[in-house]
Amino acid sequence: MRSIWKGAISFGLVTIPVKLYSATEQKDVSFHQVHRADGGRIRYKRVCTQDGEEVPYADIAKGYELASGEMVVLTDEDFEDLPLSTSRRIDVLQFTPAEQIDPIYFAKSYYLEPDAQGAKPYVLLRNALESSGQVAVVKVALRQRESLATLRVRDGVFVLETMLWPDEIRTPDFAFLEEDIEVRAQELKMAESLITTMESDFDPAEYHDTYREALQQVIEAKVAGKEVIPAREEEEAGPAVDLMAALRASVEAAKRERGGGEPARPKKAAGKPAKDAKESKESKESKDEEKAAPKRKTRKSA
Repeated sequence: MRSIWKGAISFGLVTIPVKLYSATEQKDVSFHQVHRADGGRIRYKRVCTQDGEEVPYADIAKGYELASGEMVVLTDEDFEDLPLSTSRRIDVLQFTPAEQIDPIYFAKSYYLEPDAQGAKPYVLLRNALESSGQVAVVKVALRQRESLATLRVRDGVFVLETMLWPDEIRTPDFAFLEEDIEVRAQELKMAESLITTMESDFDPAEYHDTYREALQQVIEAKVAGKEVIPAREEEEAGPAVDLMAALRASVEAAKRERGGGEPARPKKAAGKPAKDAKESKESKESKDEEKAAPKRKTRKSA
């Protein structure tokens, strides 16, 4: 990994020099836009809508469009006096229980590595934070943007998770929230049963990106000159007409999938009149005697 930022954690009067690394990467198949006929790359030019001329990158400024359609042009000098910290500090503001922070605020994760001279205070703060069971709320300026963030410990390393500001979180405004939707006690109980049946410890290694894998196979087949056979699409189930029946069927399917045993097979088999009709009267009596014999023997021995 290559560091993308250098700075320091400021914790009271303690300063811990650190390097910042992206903790995540998106594994996606990237494409170029090409001419369908010959595969030639498509290039784009920066053209001014006013005079139709191509504009060099050095002559491009930032513009803010007003509601009237007018454009306010901002230069580099306009940004220089803004109160954006350039001290490259991660300022610890407070410590708080992690469960008090809604995950919707989290934006991006970074690893922090200490410089050689900062290793001891880094480990000291890491151990203290880990034993406290809390996270540090910090403020940091990255990529021309000031952000709140949290510091937590993962696998012995500080993870800096930048956060969105409260006014960046949208309020859900949906019509159904105003409706008086009745949920029956039996339906709630069945839904809770389904949740209980599907409970399991989370292991991210169990999941993988099936779409990306299939897309990679298509590309490899194209390279090899093979015929690409599309995968069979699974039929999507429509909305449930009988909610209780759908929930019950979901519980039974979840039990089978998790090896919980197939539900009540003997009872279903015993209740089939067609099967009973095929058995002769003598056969039934014989079976009844065989089943009854061990019970009488057990009562005598008791």
